[in-house]
Amino acid sequence: MLTVLPKRGITADNRRASLRRLLQRKTCLRIMETHSPISALLAETLALDDGTAAPPVEYDGFWSSSLTDSTERGKPDTEALGIPSRVLNINEIFEVTTKPLIMDGDTGGQPEHFAMNVRTLERTGVSAVIIEDKTGLKKNSLLGNEVAQQQESIPAFRHKIATGKAAQMTDDFMIIARVESLILDAGIEDALARSLAYVDAGADGIMIHSRKKQSDEVFEFAQRFRSHHRDVPLVCVPTSYCQTPFEELERAGFNIVIYANHMLRSSYLAMRDVATEILKNGRSLEAEDKCLSMNDILALIPGTR
Repeated sequence: MLTVLPKRGITADNRRASLRRLLQRKTCLRIMETHSPISALLAETLALDDGTAAPPVEYDGFWSSSLTDSTERGKPDTEALGIPSRVLNINEIFEVTTKPLIMDGDTGGQPEHFAMNVRTLERTGVSAVIIEDKTGLKKNSLLGNEVAQQQESIPAFRHKIATGKAAQMTDDFMIIARVESLILDAGIEDALARSLAYVDAGADGIMIHSRKKQSDEVFEFAQRFRSHHRDVPLVCVPTSYCQTPFEELERAGFNIVIYANHMLRSSYLAMRDVATEILKNGRSLEAEDKCLSMNDILALIPGTR
């Protein structure tokens, strides 16, 4: 018997352009980390309806994190996993979803390599890449100055941005500059100077990163940046200042909020707990209430039953 899958899908061109369209329609977007097709399906379909006339609350797109992509493969978050390897995973995510994806591009590598990767991501249907202004062996930003990390010079990073912009083939694709000044305790003045220089070099947006537990410094940065650029998209990643609600970040002037690693972090805990229960009890009965039922998992993907 012929099985016809539901008509759902999107072309690479339409997906790539969808992030810019969303930024024109909505003040601020919610973006969720997805490291696999199943995590992306969950982020794509999950929506909360409060029963009023207000539209449901949902995630607007996906974040492909170098940290979670590397961790899932048992590799360090040091740019050991190259863009071509990560694009294979993105293609699998794109097979079963329709929402836009923002790529964590780490430092972007050498400008010439970055230009080639921009073309690859653009052809794939990725909407944006975020590159950070650090140089040398990449270390996770939340380590701050606990490990040796060095910012790239402003002229060198401007050159990388300009090289990437010159390489892209459409106006849809976005290159967003991630400023590490607050991470490395260089201060807001340095962060602002770098951000203005990067926008002048062609960056389509700015991501400001902080590892402080409070959101004060990113709010101050947003206020000062907005006095120079009203419409350039501002991005934040509230992993450290996780107590700050989305609505406050939106009011502060941010246009994209990325929840950058939570799908993988939560799935690891769940898998560890279930595996421990089975070892402890010599059977899986005690772990069943922590697992999706077999009927539910068989019904999860169209065409399985």
